[in-house]
Amino acid sequence: MQFVKMEDLKPGMRIARPIYSKKGVLLFERDSKLNASGIDSIRNFGLLGLFVLEPAEPAPPMTPEDIEFERFQTINSFAIKDELDSMLNTHKFIKLPTIVSDIIRSYGYLDKKINFAQSLRTKEDYIYRHCLNVAMLVALMGHKYGLRNDELNDAVTSAVVHDIGKLMAPAELQDKDDRDDNDEEAMERYQTEGFDILDDMFQTSPNVKRIAAQTLNILQRYRYGGDKANMKLVEGTKVMTVAEFFDAHTAMRFGGKPESELDVIRKMQEAPDTFDKRAVKALVDSINILSEGISVVLSTGDTALILQENPKNILRPVVLCFRDNAIMNLADTYMYGDIEVADVMKTLDNRYVMDKRTLDEHSDDAAGGADGGAADGASGDAAGAGDGVNGEA
Repeated sequence: MQFVKMEDLKPGMRIARPIYSKKGVLLFERDSKLNASGIDSIRNFGLLGLFVLEPAEPAPPMTPEDIEFERFQTINSFAIKDELDSMLNTHKFIKLPTIVSDIIRSYGYLDKKINFAQSLRTKEDYIYRHCLNVAMLVALMGHKYGLRNDELNDAVTSAVVHDIGKLMAPAELQDKDDRDDNDEEAMERYQTEGFDILDDMFQTSPNVKRIAAQTLNILQRYRYGGDKANMKLVEGTKVMTVAEFFDAHTAMRFGGKPESELDVIRKMQEAPDTFDKRAVKALVDSINILSEGISVVLSTGDTALILQENPKNILRPVVLCFRDNAIMNLADTYMYGDIEVADVMKTLDNRYVMDKRTLDEHSDDAAGGADGGAADGASGDAAGAGDGVNGEA
């Protein structure tokens, strides 16, 4: 599966994620093959891009829970849009408690991991969908982290409204594809202005604004550097900081492609001063990232299949190495040293591709020479195809 920008979509590509209307009606089923008219229709939705399947990749199975997850995202992102737009104009909320209650009821008390599929986003709904995803992650993580009911309610509420200030930014800034550091700083200034709105609306629940402000402060220090502020963090802030960073980096983004979930987890694990260890563990315990049956690339470059997760260290599961069919328990550092999972395989397209350039170079040679050149080219591309499977192409 890969993310493809709208301008790069081509007929014949297959959709990896279903597309719903704002009322939750299925418009395009996953595994649907795109044609020219379909691309034009989807382009009119204003999507930043689509997740598409590789040519030889089968459509991954979807459980009823996965289908409901996609529908929940679609319906509630529009509900959040209506509410935030109203709050921005009136400085009052109406449906916010119901939205927060629905999120917590659906995802705040689960005792199992879920497949957290990133939603399709447009320039117009990006902020709303981001707020929803962060809220859903906070609900999932808060249960594992151990937040009290009141703390969870404040944290999820903060997640839903934390970007309200960004809606005050001019359209040309909100819609800009290639934002530079100055643009990002400008958006953060609008976000900070929005905290005054939250301060006004949530006087009886001051932690709603406090969590949003502390989260922004922590991530600004992480991004731009600077001394750690001496402030007492709200417990919900520790959870929301991880949720905010994870969604912002794994979702489709302006001017860039999503980062690997595993890479983002690794970044947070390597920065414990910024990302609370318990909160990162709560995220890992809430969503499927390296579950059984997933094909991965090891730090040695070998590819393998995960046979059993490692709850203590997500990067060191039990795997079946494709190279020699050896079963490796990567938790055994005495046997396997520092070998760990580097990333999830980015493609299952394992076909050989003929090297046309090499073939042309040998086209005037004798038949045997030409065959040898073609063989060399095919061999070279076989290695290239292997690199693609290893996620390096």
